[in-house]
Amino acid sequence: MAASRQTANRRVFVVGVGMTKFEKPGRRDDFDYPDMAKEAGTKALEDAGVTYDQIEHACVGYCYGDTTCGQRALYQLGMSGIPIYNVNNACATGSTALYMAKNLIMGGLADCVLALGFEKMQKGSLGSTYTDRTNPMDKHMEVMMNAHGLDKGPITAQMFGNAGREHMEKYGTQPEHFAKIAWKNHKHSTNNPYSQFRDEYSLEQIMASPKIHDPLTKLQCCPTSDGSAAAVLCSEEFVKKHNLQNQAVEIVAMEMGTDFPSAFKDNSCMKMVGYDMAKAVANRAFEKAGLSRDAVQVVELHDCFSCNELITYEALGLCEEGKAKDLIDSGNNTYGGKFVINPSGGLISKGHPLGATGLAQCAELSWQLRGMAGRRQVNGAKVALQHNLGLGGAVVISIYRLGFPNAQRQIQAAPASSSTEKDFKCKVIFDEIKENLDKDGPTWVKKMKGVFCFKVKGAGGNQGVWVVDAKNGSGSVKFGVEPKGDVTIIMSDDDMVNLMMGKLNPQQAFFQGKLKIQGNMGLAMKLREFQNRTKSKL
Repeated sequence: MAASRQTANRRVFVVGVGMTKFEKPGRRDDFDYPDMAKEAGTKALEDAGVTYDQIEHACVGYCYGDTTCGQRALYQLGMSGIPIYNVNNACATGSTALYMAKNLIMGGLADCVLALGFEKMQKGSLGSTYTDRTNPMDKHMEVMMNAHGLDKGPITAQMFGNAGREHMEKYGTQPEHFAKIAWKNHKHSTNNPYSQFRDEYSLEQIMASPKIHDPLTKLQCCPTSDGSAAAVLCSEEFVKKHNLQNQAVEIVAMEMGTDFPSAFKDNSCMKMVGYDMAKAVANRAFEKAGLSRDAVQVVELHDCFSCNELITYEALGLCEEGKAKDLIDSGNNTYGGKFVINPSGGLISKGHPLGATGLAQCAELSWQLRGMAGRRQVNGAKVALQHNLGLGGAVVISIYRLGFPNAQRQIQAAPASSSTEKDFKCKVIFDEIKENLDKDGPTWVKKMKGVFCFKVKGAGGNQGVWVVDAKNGSGSVKFGVEPKGDVTIIMSDDDMVNLMMGKLNPQQAFFQGKLKIQGNMGLAMKLREFQNRTKSKL
C-alpha cells in the first residue's frame, strides 16, 4: 500500500483535535494517564469523523512514565496491531510526536496518523529523576553558572530568569514588560475552559506575587499539570476521499531543530535557552511556507516563563531584535493588535503537562483557523504560528492555514467545552441537582437508574453539555465532558429553564420541537423527578 503512494510534495492536514482540561497534579482521582489519553484521543477521532481502525500509525509523547505507556494509553481505543512510537523530547515532546506523524504522511508511509500527548506530573517544580548518571542539562547549567552563578530556587526559573536579565542588560527591557506578558496570558485564559487557571490579575498583583528568581514572580511561571491532547493527521487523498475539506487545516511548514555551538560557547543565557535554534528554525519554516511574518494573525508559543515569551518574539522575527518591549507596550501581542499571542492563556495559565503541550497548541490553532474558538476567537485568523521548546534542546515551529479555504464552509459547533457554565441561565438547575445528589445521592440513583446527557443551546450559538449520572455510586453532575448518556435531552437555554420551572409542558415542548430526545424514552419520562426537586427553589 505504502509503495503506491506519491511522496513528492505530499500535503499534510490536521482534520481532528481534542484535549482534556489541564489540571493541577493530583487534583482528580480519576485522571490517570489512560483516562486522560482516552478522553483526548476520543475527542480527536470524533472531531475528525474517523474511527481508530482507520489510524495506520500512532505517535505518543510523554516524559514521565515507564516504557510502552503509549500502547497502554491507546489499547483502550483499539488494538489494531499498528506501529505505536513512544516519544520523549523534553517540553517539546508533544510537537515532536506531531512532527513524526506529519513526516510519516509526507514521506508516503501512511495516510492517517494519530498524534497523542499526555503527562501525569508530580506537584511542585521540575527536578532531575536520575542522579546516578550524567544530567543532559549539565552543559546548559555550566553556561548559566559561569554567567550568573547558582541561586536557590527552581533551576529552570533561574535559566529563563537569567535570560530575561540578559535581555534587560542588553536592550533596556524592564521587569514590567515581563509582567505585562503574564497579565495578558492570565487575562486570555479566562475564556478558556481547558485552562488550569482562569483567574484574571492586575499588573500590580502579578509584580507583587512571590519572587521566584528576579525578574520572575510566581504568576509569571507556568505550573506543572496533568492533561492530554491529540490530533488526527491525514494526507490530501484521505481528506478528499472522506470529504473532510471543510475542517482540514494544512501544515504548510513544520521544522524541527536542536542547539548550535553558540548555546555553549557564547556565554549567553538567551542562546542557552534556545534563542539561536528558534531563530534558525523559524527562518526555515517561513521560507518553506513562502510566507512572511506579516501574514500571521495568531500565535501559540512556549511561554514556560514570561521571559521566554519576550525573547521568543524576537527569535521568531515577530519584531526586530531588542524591540520586544515596544511590541508589548503597543499592545501588538493581544486582541486588537498585530498578533494575538497565546489566546489559550499559554503555558503560564493553561498549564504545562509536558507531553501534551505541543498538541494542545495545535488544537488551539486548529480551532482558531476553523472559527471554533468561542470567546477566544481571533477575528480574521487565516495563518497561525506555533513554537514549542524543549530545554536540552529541541524546538518545533509550525505554520498552519486552512487547506481548502474555498470549500463550502460547514457550520460547525464549537467544542462542547468552549463555553462555560456561567454562559447559561440553566446553570442554577444543574447546581440544584448536584446539591440534591450531594445530600442524598444513593436515593436518587436507586430511583432514576440512568445517565442523562443535556445538550443546551445558549445565546450566540454556544452549546453547553451537562451529564447527570444518576446511575452509579452516589451520582454526579459534570459540565463540558463527553456528551454520552443513556438518554440525551436537547433544548435551548430558555426552554430548559421554563421546563424545570413548570412553565413549559414537556409533552407540548416535545411536539413543538422545543424538546428533542435521543435514546431511552423511558428514562426521559423521569425528567419530572428533576423538575419536582428543582422547581421549588427556582
